Amino acid sequence: MTKTNYFKPPIPRVFAHRGFNYLVPGVDENTIMSFRTALDQGATHIETDTQATLDGIAVLFHDATLLRLMSVDAKVSELTFAQLSSYSLPNGGKVPSLDQVLRELPKVRLNIDIKSAKAVAPTVRAIEVNDAHDRVLVSSFSKSNRKHALALLTTPVVTSGSMADVLKIWLAHKFLGGLGLKALTKGLDALQLPCNYGPILFAQKKFIAAMAANNIEVHFWTINEVEQMRELLSMGASGIVTDRCDLASKL
Repeated sequence: MTKTNYFKPPIPRVFAHRGFNYLVPGVDENTIMSFRTALDQGATHIETDTQATLDGIAVLFHDATLLRLMSVDAKVSELTFAQLSSYSLPNGGKVPSLDQVLRELPKVRLNIDIKSAKAVAPTVRAIEVNDAHDRVLVSSFSKSNRKHALALLTTPVVTSGSMADVLKIWLAHKFLGGLGLKALTKGLDALQLPCNYGPILFAQKKFIAAMAANNIEVHFWTINEVEQMRELLSMGASGIVTDRCDLASKL
């Protein structure tokens, strides 16, 4: 496991999914206010996403376009940061840059999902400028984006496997008796998973134990029911990605 302070808080890890805005008036997802609220509600980590603007700024925004949240038919990558900042989120919030968040929340631990190839370099740049290597986990559904980011960083950070990594690891566990798991998990610190992926059930005690034996934490997403949280933690999961960090933090 990579030697940083990212996993210093005690288990279970409570990852606030895009911050916390559940029934909180005036708070938008993936904003500094939603992150502050999540931390106040007991979150240990913040799950978020990076896109890149036209002028190469890493911003915390899940979607490729502004349609869902702003009803604007434009891609984040087609707008400069100044242009993006001219639009408001549904509750009046503004899309922050990764640099802003790392500066304004100097102790926050971010779980960053890099959403596009263009977002790799700007994401790395913000981490480097803020010397935030101990405060980030870098991930991506794209293995190439994740590997590219790790190669650009001057100091190691913790990382979780892409879905392609996850599927190879599960197949080795399920059908090869664990053969090759050490090699497949090399360089990884965590797996962040849904409970199932089609017919594949990841939420199994034996699978979680096999990962623990290889020093890999398992975090499940997106879990909002308390009983399911309890069940997964009882199986050995190290963390929960949730919209309800207010509930998860009480477990």
